[in-house]
Amino acid sequence: MSCSQPFALPEFYVGWPARLNPHVEQARVHSKAWAREVGILDTPVEDETPAVWDEDRLDAMDYALLCAYTHPDTPGPELDLVTDWYVWVFYFDDHFLDVYKRPRDAEGGRAYLERLPLFMPIDLNEVPPAPTNPVERGLLDLWARTVPSKSLQWRTRFFESTKNLLEESNWELNNIAQERVANPIEYIEMRRKVGGAPWSAHLVEHANFVEVPERIWDSRPMRVLKDTFADAVHLRNDLFSYQREIQQEGELANCVLVLERFFDIDTQRAADMTNEILSSRLYQFENTALTEVPALCEEYALTPPERQSVMLYVKGLQDWQSGGHEWHMRSSRYMNQPSATEESAPVPALLSAPTGLGTAAARLAGLSPRSAGLTRLRSHMHVPYQAVGPTELPDFYMPYTARVNPNLEQARRDCIQWCAAMGMHAALPGVPGAYLWSEQDTADFDFAQCSARLHPDPSGSELNVSTRWLAWGTYGDDLFPRLYATTRDLAGAKAQQARLAFFMPLDCSWMPPPANPLEAGLADLWRSTAAPMSIPQRRSFRDAVCKMTASWLWELHNHIQQRIPDPIDYIEMRRSTFGSDMTMNLARITHAGGLPDELFESRPMRGLENAAQDYGCLTNDVFSYQKEIQYEGELHNCVLVVQNFLTIQPAQAVLVVCDLMTARLHQFEHIISTELPFVADTYDLDDHDRQTLEDWITMMQDWMAGILDWHYLSGRYTPDRLRDRYTPQPPTPTRSPNHHPTGLGTSAAQPPTRLAVAAERSPVRAAEDAPTPGAPWERHLRAHGPAPFGPTG
Repeated sequence: MSCSQPFALPEFYVGWPARLNPHVEQARVHSKAWAREVGILDTPVEDETPAVWDEDRLDAMDYALLCAYTHPDTPGPELDLVTDWYVWVFYFDDHFLDVYKRPRDAEGGRAYLERLPLFMPIDLNEVPPAPTNPVERGLLDLWARTVPSKSLQWRTRFFESTKNLLEESNWELNNIAQERVANPIEYIEMRRKVGGAPWSAHLVEHANFVEVPERIWDSRPMRVLKDTFADAVHLRNDLFSYQREIQQEGELANCVLVLERFFDIDTQRAADMTNEILSSRLYQFENTALTEVPALCEEYALTPPERQSVMLYVKGLQDWQSGGHEWHMRSSRYMNQPSATEESAPVPALLSAPTGLGTAAARLAGLSPRSAGLTRLRSHMHVPYQAVGPTELPDFYMPYTARVNPNLEQARRDCIQWCAAMGMHAALPGVPGAYLWSEQDTADFDFAQCSARLHPDPSGSELNVSTRWLAWGTYGDDLFPRLYATTRDLAGAKAQQARLAFFMPLDCSWMPPPANPLEAGLADLWRSTAAPMSIPQRRSFRDAVCKMTASWLWELHNHIQQRIPDPIDYIEMRRSTFGSDMTMNLARITHAGGLPDELFESRPMRGLENAAQDYGCLTNDVFSYQKEIQYEGELHNCVLVVQNFLTIQPAQAVLVVCDLMTARLHQFEHIISTELPFVADTYDLDDHDRQTLEDWITMMQDWMAGILDWHYLSGRYTPDRLRDRYTPQPPTPTRSPNHHPTGLGTSAAQPPTRLAVAAERSPVRAAEDAPTPGAPWERHLRAHGPAPFGPTG
């Protein structure tokens, strides 16, 4: 490796060939003239702005080449416009660095950023103020040249992404001022906004003269395409820009640095790991485009022109990825020189591959498994139902103490009675002889223990409803893989999930007759929960429930492919599969209804809620690892995801997940101490609202502490009860001989229940399942006692 580079560039996976727009030279000439026109070059003295760039520096960075590679099919005038946008956005980044980041002028930076949205009027009849510097002057000109040809919906989306790109620079500035490096989950979330790739995705639509139909824009497949595109663009940039940002500019927002600090590893290993995440995001992009987008087009009955727009958008994102990589390899802005080993390595033989114009894609000889994209196969190679034994629990960081609702005992009784009344203890619909839960199981799970800690203050009737919601969500989460995963019945699962919306009418009136316990439970809960709510509150809560139930389809989709999910996709979907959005939405309605809605959409509040939710979700993954991996053949567990991604042992993966939990909780504490006071001032909260906000924070602290406590106390995860619950029972002697043949040689004709199938695939030895003496399970049970069995004893 060259002594001037902090690490050797890793082997990149680039799935599509880069192509160059023939209008590149025209764009170079135009963009330089435009940079002079708005003052980026030859900055006027009256602007009181330092000269950030000179002509030589602009030429060396060659943004026209970037845009020509990332938009290879765009006509000349459109390429000029797109190039001007990229000259402006990179200038903004360097200008903000010189004027506000290096001097650590947080107040000046905040005032500067607050003015910029004024130069992007969504209503084109509004008159912006007079610009005072090249950034404002350039933004005003670009906005007027870009948005008139697009719909109001596109214009609004583009405004939001540009606003995020500008405003979230404060997050970087605050971290620099506090010398704080983000945790990995926080970094990926914020990098999307600060890095600007979602903004680039909107320009892809403009450059290709298309718009993704508004009715599918917020769907999971389109959101994942945009997010994976953004993450891959940013992670690639972090690798190439590490030397400039970290060693020269004093930046702290770089994934390589984030992983160095989090894992305590050297720079080369962190760079290689960053590249692994980059490849995984590209694999996710491809998987979504090939397996989810076609189904989405059918589901929404898109017209042929609409489908063409979607496909051109996907193609545009692909072009951007490959073109962006090619530009990074050529631009003077980045570290892109080969290592000494690479310089001296012989060029691999092309064997019999064709040569000449147009044959580059056929020359695959010499590609490593990583650069050829073969590492994606690792996600499909997991063998389910492996006997993993009990999990040795780590020491969890938890600074808060859970409070317990005094109505716990009656909520326990009510939950068991309610589950029985809804039919949750009966045989599975359509699967005679197979049961999901018994009454004993419901007593063992002890959802009231959890609810009494999540909601320590409400009345007994309110606690009953809260406990029922936990039972219902868990029942549905258990039901979907049992009914649909083994048969790969995605159509049946979608039909069931779609029916659930009929049991949440906004006017609380007509519902169809429920056909199963899942529908019966939801119908009953909706009547008791939604009646006191306003229509907007009902809509918000229904959306949260639908988000959870839709996530069950995502899990089923992965099961059908036998695919361990991408780590980032997993974390972001886990909040829905765990039901944390649903429970927090309900708590927000009941505990923080007086606070303005926009407060909860602010970055600090979203960061606070996401950090708390991740702590709860990852808690569940650690405790449920044996249950899910050994007994259920599950693929959706963060311990397994980390184990597979990092190719480490389960015990090591548990510690990594525990470290992520700790990092998220530290972030939660950091936001409370450093950012919420500013948020309260920004929204001009009075004393009553500030107390409401304090109560909301206390609720989230109760939520995290209560979830951790419940996992220790519940019988849902303890090894002995797992063995009892999943061990197949001997056939009952009352089975009618008229249904199936009996006698010697007829055992194969007896249709086993799905539980029996799982148990046969998962041979369990009692010695393996015995709790380790003195393990955290045992210590906690000694302190708190076992979970009660309820009325059945």
